[in-house]
Amino acid sequence: MTNRFVLFFSRIAILLSFLFISPVVFSQNKKDLEKKKEQLRKDIEYTNQLLSQTKKNKSTSLSQLITLNKKISYRSELINTINDEIGGLDNSIGGINRHIDSLETRMTELKKQYAGMLYFAYKNQAAYSKLSFIFSARDFNQAYKRLKYLQQLSAYRIQQRNLIEQTQDSLAVRKNDLLGVRTEKSHLLTSQEKEKKNLDQEKKEQVSALNNLASREKKLRADLKEKQKQEEKLNRAIEDIIRKEIESAKLAARKKSSSTLTASVSKKPETITSAAALTSTPEALKLSNDFASNKGKLPWPVDQGFITSTFGRHYHPVWKDVVVNNNGVDINSQKGAKARAIFDGKVVRVIMVVDKYAVLVQHGEYFTLYSNLRDVSVKAGDRVTTKQTLGLVQTDEDDGKTEVHLEIWKGSNKMDPENWIMARR
Repeated sequence: MTNRFVLFFSRIAILLSFLFISPVVFSQNKKDLEKKKEQLRKDIEYTNQLLSQTKKNKSTSLSQLITLNKKISYRSELINTINDEIGGLDNSIGGINRHIDSLETRMTELKKQYAGMLYFAYKNQAAYSKLSFIFSARDFNQAYKRLKYLQQLSAYRIQQRNLIEQTQDSLAVRKNDLLGVRTEKSHLLTSQEKEKKNLDQEKKEQVSALNNLASREKKLRADLKEKQKQEEKLNRAIEDIIRKEIESAKLAARKKSSSTLTASVSKKPETITSAAALTSTPEALKLSNDFASNKGKLPWPVDQGFITSTFGRHYHPVWKDVVVNNNGVDINSQKGAKARAIFDGKVVRVIMVVDKYAVLVQHGEYFTLYSNLRDVSVKAGDRVTTKQTLGLVQTDEDDGKTEVHLEIWKGSNKMDPENWIMARR
């Protein structure tokens, strides 16, 4: 009898613990989704600000279209996030309904059991019946067990009554939770419908922008070719500067190595690698290691913005017959944006290409390049710290675009900056 009681209450305990623990998991997921929605709404608002700046120009620009595409991407992601949240609420509603059904089934069973116990107690409430039950035992041991049984039965009846009250309370809480979740879902559905209407309007604007650009395609393609020429000129300059820096570091390392050799004619200087040359001092080695250890955590070169062109070879966002080869990433920001260093280092060179500046910073074995600046606030040889301003980002007067170009090099090898800077969300 005792074992049966223990088993019964263990099952009830497991059921109740599940009922109270399971909503916590969804609550955590909900917090993540809410945080994501908040960030996406901020991103959409930011693209609105950029579009309001570029729309001051009379004609549609590539920058406007790229920003609009990004806005549409954010809006679609926001709708998907709301869908995920609605799906989570649907799961929660289904779970709560199952819990309510389970509780109501359990309540029916508990009440039936409790009614049976009350009836049994009523029929055997006389003291004589209890005494007769005890003293009719075969021996003292059986009489003791019968006494304990009656005591357990009394305790079990009280526990059953308490369990019924707890189950009733749980039912009330669950039904209230269900009402709250359904109300929340209704609000989300309204929000989702609003975002879908906004997305439809933005897609119409996208088609209009594409049509507008198509009418000026010849000039825009010519501008793109000129921009690519300037970028290629800058690329050659950067490659040459980094090559010379490596050669200079190797020469200095060889001289240092030669001065420490003994007079033995059989001893020859060891071959020095680029990495060893660029990190030949303890300070340079530490700086290089610190830079590498912060991969994926480095700040962005501007306070706010989004990537408009990714690393490597890829198709142009509008003309799919044009292949773009990007040595870094391009980040669209707002007018007046300041370019800032993504890590401590030393300014190697300030370069000017046509009417724009570029700043090359060394971090031990690593180099970072910040280009498309209209003016700079540092010079070669300066030590800079993380997030220190290097200059102001150029704003294109024709299309209102404010875009900084970032490159990361490990020695003479180009790296994908997106793998190094922190994710925006």
